[in-house]
Formats: sequence, structure tokens, C-alpha cells
Amino acid sequence: MIDSQTVTARAPGRVNIIGEHTDYNGGMVLPAALAVGLQVTLSPRDDSSVAVSSNNYGAPAIRDLADDAVGEWADPVVGAVREANALGLIEGGATLDVLSTIPEGSGLSSSAALIVAVLKAARALNAGGPSDVDLAVAARHVENQYMGVPCGIMDQMAVALASPGTAMALDTKRLEYGLITLPKTHDMVVVHSGLTRKLSDGRYAARKEECDAAKRYFGTEDLCLLDVGTVEAAHLDDTPKKRALHCVTENARVHAAIAALDGRNIAAFGETMNESHASMRDLFEMSLPEIDALVESAVKLGAIGARLTGGGFGGCNVACVAKEERAAWLDALLASHGQARFIDQVSGG
Repeated sequence: MIDSQTVTARAPGRVNIIGEHTDYNGGMVLPAALAVGLQVTLSPRDDSSVAVSSNNYGAPAIRDLADDAVGEWADPVVGAVREANALGLIEGGATLDVLSTIPEGSGLSSSAALIVAVLKAARALNAGGPSDVDLAVAARHVENQYMGVPCGIMDQMAVALASPGTAMALDTKRLEYGLITLPKTHDMVVVHSGLTRKLSDGRYAARKEECDAAKRYFGTEDLCLLDVGTVEAAHLDDTPKKRALHCVTENARVHAAIAALDGRNIAAFGETMNESHASMRDLFEMSLPEIDALVESAVKLGAIGARLTGGGFGGCNVACVAKEERAAWLDALLASHGQARFIDQVSGG
């Protein structure tokens, strides 16, 4: 162990520029790290207690590692400390302090960032340890197995590995990724819709189950890799068929978006964002009228492209806006949508 028994680690929030609900269906995603994030300070304990304080909650939480109950704000921390024990990074409980600037329920991966930051802090107690990719996989295990959230691997990979000014072109099936430089001429602006949501509220899980039904029909775990014509011709119930069509076309849009960025074709890139939102609205049915209105306004006011980002049913939108127009565009958008608020932006290097 290192000399100091108090360590600190940080993880950013993330915005997914394009590629929604593809990460548990064998597809591509294109997330980017945000400036908002969180910092975790961790001290090991000689008992099995997990004591957590956070700037977002008035009272600290004290839990036990053996506590399997979920539904409280400290669940990601308890799950992460349990996982750190399983990885041999720590023995017993911990006292932790969390300082976060990520709005909860915004679809910007606050829970993934929290879990990854705890695991990185636990790793810092040791010389060496698991790679960032291994920690991302472990963080997903916490959400899937301890918290009961059937998420994919995108969020954990993004907050563990993404760097500012770039987007991560991630193949979620192979866990292979490359960093794509974002355009210097445009900003990816993140605006909260004013509607909060939780991945654990059931609607995310329902979409996962509908995708699973399509997987059983087609005999594959990788809906995104199917041919569009195959899905369109299938004698499958309407709902899982629509979910599968979204996955196939969304995966194609991620590839098209990457090609557009590589070719500096911002207009084509923006079109992939607009098409993605239409698919999330009509095929995956994960948007809400207020979010649709915010996306429509964003484009009418001059955004090259805009879309809902995250798991859906609330949270944030992301829009691609020319740098010189961003300030006026944002003022006009917020003036016309009283609940909306600016969160962050991602700029190219």
C-alpha cells in the first residue's frame, strides 16, 4: 500500500454525442467527456461500514458492506466499495467524501462517474492494479448486479478513459476505441430539459427487455449488426421490431457521424444528430414532448444538429452550434424554454 491512507480520484461526466441504446446491443457509440465531474476522497476503515458524505445531500449515509438493499443515494458508493473488495483493492469499509458538479437525473452519467471515481481511488491505495478498461468493466458490474440497472458499457468507458476535446468512438462489442478530434469551429452544447429521470425507474429496463425480445427472435446478442432489410421483413411484434430498427439505424448513424467528423463535414454530422433524435422519438419512444420541443427550437435557432442524449425520458439535449453563434443561440433557446438550463459544452482542440 502507499504511505497515505487518504486518496483522491476524479471522473468526468459525459455527454453521448450519438449512439443511444446501442451499447448493450453490440453497437458503436460516440461519447465525450465534460468539464463537470466529481471528486471522491477515500479513507479505508478497519470495519465493514461505508460512510459517505456528499455536497448534494445534507446528511451523510452510513451503510454496511453486507447491506443488499438498494434505492438510496449512496448505492453506487456501497456497490463500488464492495467491488473494490472483490478486486482486492481494499479490505473492509471506507469513509468517503463526494464533491460533484454533475446534475443528477441529467443523463450525464453521474452514477457511472461516481462508481469509477471510487474504484480509481481504491486503486490508488495500491501500487499498480487494474487498467482503466478493467475498472470500467467492474463499474458496469456494480450497476448491473448490485444496483439492478441493465446498462451497457458506454458510460463507464467514457468516464474512465475519455479526454477533453475529443469524442470516444467506442465499439462496445470489442471494447476497442479511438479518439476523434472534435471540430474547432463548433461546440457541443449540453442543455438540461428541466425534466429529471432515473435509470432505475423502470422505463429504461422496459426498453432493454424489448430489445431482448428482438434478440431472441433473431438469435443474436448484437441487434446493431443486423441488416435493416432483415429487420423490416421480420414477422416480429411491432414494439420489439421498432426497437431493433432503432438499434440498426442508430449504429449506422454513429459510423456516419464518425466519417463526417473525420471529413470535417459538419452539415452531414448535424444531420446524423437530427435523424438520431427522430429515431429515439419514433422508434425507441424514449423522448418526451418537452424534449422534442427543445430539440426543435435548438435547430430552428441555428444548431447544425440536436438530439436527446442519455437513457431517455428526461435529462439533457446536446446540440452542435457554431462557436461564434453559441452565446446568442443559447440566450434565445433558454428564453423560450423556461425550465431549460445550460450545463456544459465540449469544444474541439
